[in-house]
Order: sequence, then structure tokens, then C-alpha cells
Amino acid sequence: MGIMVLVTSGYPKEVFLENLLTRQPALLLNVAIMMAFMLLLFLITNRFWYAATFATMFYVVLTISSYLKILLRQEPILPGDLTMLTSINEIVTLVQPTLLIVGAIIMVILAVSAWLLQRRAQKMYAQKISYKKRLLGIGVILFLFSGVFFINHQNSPANLLFRLLRIDNQFFNQPKGAQKNGPLVQFLVNIDVDVMDEPAGYTKEKITEIMTKYDNVASEINMQRAAWPENQTIIFNLSESFSDPTRIPETKITGDPIPNLRQIKTETTSGLMVSTGYGGGTANIEWETLSGLSLSNLAPTLPTPYTQLVDKQDVAPNFSNLFDHKIMIHPYVATLYNRIHVFEKYGFDTFYYQGSEDELSHTDRISGSPYISDKAAYAETLDQLQKASTGTQFIQLSTMQNHGPYDYTYPDNEFDFIGPSVEKTNSQAFRTYMQGLKYTDDALVTFLKELDKIQKPITFVFYGDHLPSLYSGLDMAEYGIELHETDFFVYNNAYTRNQQKLTTDIVSPNYFSALSLQQANLKVTPYYALLTQLAEKVSAMTTNPASSSQNQFNGTQIFVTDDGKVLDEGDLTKEQKAIFDDYRLIQYDLTVGEQYSAKWATQKVTK
Repeated sequence: MGIMVLVTSGYPKEVFLENLLTRQPALLLNVAIMMAFMLLLFLITNRFWYAATFATMFYVVLTISSYLKILLRQEPILPGDLTMLTSINEIVTLVQPTLLIVGAIIMVILAVSAWLLQRRAQKMYAQKISYKKRLLGIGVILFLFSGVFFINHQNSPANLLFRLLRIDNQFFNQPKGAQKNGPLVQFLVNIDVDVMDEPAGYTKEKITEIMTKYDNVASEINMQRAAWPENQTIIFNLSESFSDPTRIPETKITGDPIPNLRQIKTETTSGLMVSTGYGGGTANIEWETLSGLSLSNLAPTLPTPYTQLVDKQDVAPNFSNLFDHKIMIHPYVATLYNRIHVFEKYGFDTFYYQGSEDELSHTDRISGSPYISDKAAYAETLDQLQKASTGTQFIQLSTMQNHGPYDYTYPDNEFDFIGPSVEKTNSQAFRTYMQGLKYTDDALVTFLKELDKIQKPITFVFYGDHLPSLYSGLDMAEYGIELHETDFFVYNNAYTRNQQKLTTDIVSPNYFSALSLQQANLKVTPYYALLTQLAEKVSAMTTNPASSSQNQFNGTQIFVTDDGKVLDEGDLTKEQKAIFDDYRLIQYDLTVGEQYSAKWATQKVTK
């Protein structure tokens, strides 16, 4: 039965052999949990066949439900789905009637079989266990099961056991987690998820006070800002794994892969972004830029908000709320991180991805690469800019050309390196990565020239989400900050005619919405007035890379100043602490609190 749970999870049959040969610890854990559950039922009922049959029915239903849900929504059954049982009538309509009928027949057959077996074999399987021993056994099993509430608490007994058995929580890819761990274990690892610790002083009155405060701040800011043009466009461009390799410690690069970007950064608002990820965590950075919230404020057990948080929010405020038209372009698969449902909840009108109903028009690849080129992604974006003739527009663009692994080669490779940061086994991959950066750099400058030709105001935010995981020769404890710094700039097209160069040496992703509005000199809502104050006066915030280098848990929160100095919350000034406290309270309210500020955070700018 444990093997069945691991195999029938929405994956090809060849997964059976892989799991059987490489995932024995996960199989063992599934079987142990199943047997413990059956024993618990037996001790409660003192009826062997009833306990065995009910346990079997439970596992079969969980497995088949996960299989069906993966087909429908690219994720298995999760603890949050239990709330949907109140809408069972609607859920049933999603399942083929034939399957429901067959399932009901099987359940009836199992139930009748259990009744007959229990009657006829009762004497054979009767166990004279005293009530005291049964209660003791029930207590022991329940105590052991209570460990599921601490699975993601680092170094708890349950956490140590799951790590010993090589359980990979796969929060970022729940279907794969169900494949590797089995739907049962994947369900359990999602139980112990705290969103965020409640800040001191959280009350409705305090949130109202903060909202009123930033209503006034917004009014003050807007006295110096312009009204939104009717056709204002803002583009966020997340560039996969983009970062200047010449900044890597103990490394000398032959040639310059990104001369165009280097020049652009001297002419407009630009600097370095402190990422919470290294070698991964793309969706987390995306979540921070869109929501304006910080991953570093969340609990350690919530490292992937797209899969663990957004679905649970009644209202999920995000930057696209300010716009009439919202488009997501993601030239890659969308099954990772629950993106399809996240962007539906965020209110995006159209989501272009590989395999989407609204097909990508540009899917060219550079010879040798399996990924859609950044040049093609920019062409896709230009198409969308031409389509929107009226109304404000927001485009979230993810360019994926430089996605790892880099186990391929380009036909021409202009760059080399010297230094211990990249180990010999990754040398060719690093050269491929640098050549990919050069292609991106060329496509980027061409795209900006095209933006300058468009006769409407466009503000473009470009940023790398994280570094590639190629620098295994460097110690994360020593170079953690350097290995989490990527490049960014904020650019106004020629039509806007007010190119600014704001002082922004180091920022965090949650500041980009405020920076884009400031660069475009646009009026803000009170929520973005709060983010503006935060970006202007509080140092970039992130998770400590030394404690969270692999994106499995959120590390402790730190702040990074413009000169690269690392601070703790206690090092903030009184003014910085006051702004940060306001921000943290609002984030708590929007994510796990009562959402008193949800309507306030999603309002548009009034004309």
C-alpha cells in the first residue's frame, strides 16, 4: 500500500521503479504511518477488520483525490483543502460521474466485506486487551502523531526524523513532493506551517491608526507627484538568474558579458537587489515585488508564499490592483509554485506560458538552449504593448533564458574565468551562463530602444531574481551577502521625458513597486505611501543567507545598508523602527490577521 501511495500521484509509470529503488525511506515512513493509523483505529474500536478496511479506504481516497487534483490544479491534496468539504457538492461536479459511481461501488463492497469478515472471523481475531492498555496505546500513538505539528520546526524530533529519512518537503513543487514522498507524507509536511508571528500591539484600532497615518502621508507625497496618464504602463521584468559575474569574490572574468546593462545603470535609477534566494526561489522574489511584502517577515516554516499562503488569503493585495489591464508573461511551464491559480487570484487578465490557452507567439530559442530566448520574450511583450490602446497597463514579465541547469553549450562562447569560486565540474556550465548573459544584455538594450519609440509613458523595472548555484567554491558564511546580490534598474521610456536617477544603492524586492511609482513621478495610494517611506528610510530587508542558503526555510531577518553593512532590527534608528513596525503590522494583517486593511491596500489612485 505504501508503494501504491508513492506511485499513483499523477506521474508516469516509470516513477514506480525510481521510487522503489531510490525512495525506500519514504516508503518505510508511509507504511509506518499507515500501520500506526490502523492500530489506532483498532485500539479505539477493538475490531480488526473495521480498522483495516477504514484505513485502506482512507488511503485510497487520499491517493485518488491527490491524483485527480494534480490533473485539475497541478497540486495534491493539502491541509487547506479540508475547508472545502463544506462545498462538497461543488467539488463532486468536477469529478466524472462514472468515477464517482465506481468509487461508491468499491466503498460499498469494502464496507460489506469488512462487516462479513468481522462477523465470521471475530473469534479468530478477537484480542482481549484491557481498557487501560487500549487507552495507553491510544495515548502513545496520539502523542507520536502530534509530531506532525512540529515537522517544519528545525531540529524538533519530527523534523530530525523526516530529515533522517530524506524527506524533501518540496514546498515549491507540491506535485513532485507527492511523487517523491507520497501524498500522505506530503499532506503531513504542509500541516506545520505558521505564516507569521503576531506583532505586539496588533488590534483593529492600531491598524486603523496606521491606515489614517499613511492616508496623510499619501496626501503629502501626492502634492509633489503627477496624476496617472490614462495610458500609463509599468513593466516588471524578472530576469532569471541574472547577476553580474564580475562581482563574484575571488574570480576574474575574461571579457564583459553585460556592457549594455552596465551603461544603462549609470544613466538611470539602479543598484543592487538583495535576494532571499540562491540558485532558486524565483517565485518568492516575484511574490515580494508584486505584493510589496517581505519574505523575511514570515515564519521559518513558510518559505514559499505562492503555494502556502496566497490561496489562504481572502484578499491578496498586489501591485496589479492599481491598473486597468494586467498581463503575465512567463515563457516557461507554469506548474511550479501554483502560478496559474496565484495569478488568477491576483486578478491578472491573461497569463501567457508554455502550454497556456492564450498561446505565446514568440518561442524562439538560441541554438543549444532548451529555454525560450529573452529576445523572444521581449518580442512577446512588445506585442502586448501594441494591443493596449486605452487604459493603464501592468505587465509582469519573467525572462527565462538563463534558467539552470547549464548542461548545454552555445555555438559561440566568448568568456572565460580564473578563480576558485567555480569548481572544475561547473566550469563549462559557468561559461555557458556568462554567454547567456551576453545574449540577454544584447536583447535588453534592443528592447529599451523599442520602448523609446512607443508613444505612451512606460516605466520598466529590470532585476535579476537570484544568482545561479554555480559558486560552490565560496563559503556562504563568508560571502553570503555577495552571493545574494543581483542587478536592477528602473527606466522611463523617451515619451515620459523625466528620466530620474534616485539614490538606491541596495534595495529589497518589496521596494520595487514604490520605486517604479517614484521613477514615473506618479501619485500613490496610502499603502504605496507606506512602501515609499519604507524604501526611502529603511535599509533593504532580507533573510540571513548564512541560515537559509537553500531556500528550505526562511532564515533570521537582517537589514543591509547601502554600504553593505548588516544590521539587526535592534540597530534601526527610532524613525526606521517606527516605519518598520507599521509595515510589519500591516503585513501581518494582510497575511494571517483579520485583513482590516485589505480594502485599503487594494484601492486605486483617485484622480
